[in-house]
Amino acid sequence: MKKYNQLGAYGLILTNNSILLIKKANGPYANKLDLPGGTIEFCERPTEALKRELQEEAGIEITDYQLFDADSVTFKWQYKKDTLVKVHHTGIFFKINDYKNEIKKSVEVNDINDDSLGAEFYEIDKLSKEELSSIALLELEKLGYKIK
Repeated sequence: MKKYNQLGAYGLILTNNSILLIKKANGPYANKLDLPGGTIEFCERPTEALKRELQEEAGIEITDYQLFDADSVTFKWQYKKDTLVKVHHTGIFFKINDYKNEIKKSVEVNDINDDSLGAEFYEIDKLSKEELSSIALLELEKLGYKIK
């Protein structure tokens, strides 16, 4: 079995019992809802990755944030018909207190943004485990939410 290790920085934007999530186009979380954020590039600080990724995936410029958590999940991903991959996904999570610009509900997948179809707020009590990425589920549960 192949192994894939992922390290990313992610933003938690909560308001009125809702959370900002992106719709994933590709990768292990394709067709799931995920936290905005992504890979920390070589020589990039986690906060730089956070700012870059939220701009790319949601169109916003974050102006106030604080470290919330760092944790990981592991799961199996059927990458191709004959390729099963064991994924170890580690995230550094930041609570976003303020941002500029309007959230983009639709984003084009291209060389810069390789997996977000756009972002919007979702009512947390209406979310199900099946529609969430495992890393988003982990953080929602750490925030005290019970997802069915």
